[in-house]
Amino acid sequence: MPSRMNTVTLGRTGIRVPQNGFGALPIQRIPQADAVRLLRRAFDGGMRYFDTARAYSDSEEKLGRAFAGGLRDQLVLATKTMAKTPAAFRADLDESLRRLRTECIDVYQFHCAPRCWRPGDGSGMYEAMEEARTAGKIRFVGLTAHLLSVAEECVASGLYDTLQFPFSHLASDRETALVRSCAAADVGFVAMKGLAGGLLTRYDVAMAFVARFPNVLPIWGIQRQRELDQWLSCMAAPPEWTRERAAAAERDRAELGGSFCRGCGYCMPCPAGIQINNCARTSLLLRRAPSKAWLVPEWQAEMAKIDRCTHCGRCAARCPYGLDTPALLRANLDDYRRVLAGDVRP
Repeated sequence: MPSRMNTVTLGRTGIRVPQNGFGALPIQRIPQADAVRLLRRAFDGGMRYFDTARAYSDSEEKLGRAFAGGLRDQLVLATKTMAKTPAAFRADLDESLRRLRTECIDVYQFHCAPRCWRPGDGSGMYEAMEEARTAGKIRFVGLTAHLLSVAEECVASGLYDTLQFPFSHLASDRETALVRSCAAADVGFVAMKGLAGGLLTRYDVAMAFVARFPNVLPIWGIQRQRELDQWLSCMAAPPEWTRERAAAAERDRAELGGSFCRGCGYCMPCPAGIQINNCARTSLLLRRAPSKAWLVPEWQAEMAKIDRCTHCGRCAARCPYGLDTPALLRANLDDYRRVLAGDVRP
């Protein structure tokens, strides 16, 4: 069946791909043979942009095995480094090239950039990118960010070809403005967390929302065949932004917008051993996903760790969204215990 999916041009890179990308973080959780089958099925279904990272354990290796040889030139590979020194950068890049079984990475990104790396800033990081590009090891310079101020500075700098940032129909006005500023600056915008870390459950609403922004390329985290199937179904029949879907998005914003935990994990590790990224959104997970998995004794023990919170403030200081994390944890624990007691239904 022919594809009706929109095509996105990633800013000044000139890369043109279907508006439907593959986020390869989750495939580190499945056996290699399963991952290879999933990746090839994604390619056969029309996906052409595949995003991974050196930090995703064996994800790069699985991509390399899936696409080595004749398929490599027919798709776009993007990966990332969390290096903070030029030496570590070079080591990461060479390892990524080896694992991906390629001579050149299409989009190489600073992973969760803590600042806007610039030429001459003394770090040598941007110079390492330029060196890699001159050597033919990468084509384009990108970055991923969770800090909105860093993302805005990087776009304004004119130094970066692409930006990867969380974007879904829960986005704030400022986050939406970031998307538009990328279009104006000819910077490719890659949207991660299009389902808000799993809080959003309707893929059709998520896809229809993103399609309203012609410069946005969403990458969906995919681990299972049924997840891939729903995204591939959009190739032949892209969901339209109907009145019903717009209303569903408004309900999501009313329930989740404002002060919710995205589950990004940048608040961790916690000195008290609390799994903050899940504990701080358990109330939402109970109500927006099958609740059984969150009520087992093992998870009850994890939630009970919230009582150990010392209010050291480290998590709140690290949160890129400015959440009062200790207060959010306590509210989730109180609600969780009401559910366990049967006082409220999940």
